[in-house]
Amino acid sequence: MKKLIVLAVAFIFAAGLLIGGIAEKAYAKEVKIGYVLMAKVFDEYYKTKDAEKVLAGKGSIKEAERKKMIDELKKMKDEQALLSDKAKQEKQAAIESKLKILQDFDLKTRDELLKERNDMLSGIMADINKVITDYAKAEGYDVVLNSDPRVMLYGSEGMDITTTILTKLNKK
Repeated sequence: MKKLIVLAVAFIFAAGLLIGGIAEKAYAKEVKIGYVLMAKVFDEYYKTKDAEKVLAGKGSIKEAERKKMIDELKKMKDEQALLSDKAKQEKQAAIESKLKILQDFDLKTRDELLKERNDMLSGIMADINKVITDYAKAEGYDVVLNSDPRVMLYGSEGMDITTTILTKLNKK
């Protein structure tokens, strides 16, 4: 009976060592973590700068159209002051119609430019995410974080892959 107890204890001890060795090997893999300053990558990516120029150009064109409409409204108001009462009422109706057209133009322009901006931004973010994912897989990273200061409180400089990602993005 004593032999059986000693044998059982030895078996349990050996099983513990075996399981402990397996568990140790399972946890021995070092996790490779990196982080990216996404705001910097986004701002310094050439496609972001190109998109900003395109949108600024379109915004300038729309602003010129808007200014022309406003000038027409001012001219109509100036003309209205010189007219008889009946003619003033007719001119007022025309002014209100032009004002409605201007308001519709403003709303439509804002919506169009916002949609175009959002489409451009989503394409840019897709590019950035693909480069980060491809780089992380190629270099064996287990985790790549966005170093948003509201989320990530600290990361050593050796884990920062921002410059590498920017270089890869801006080579395209």
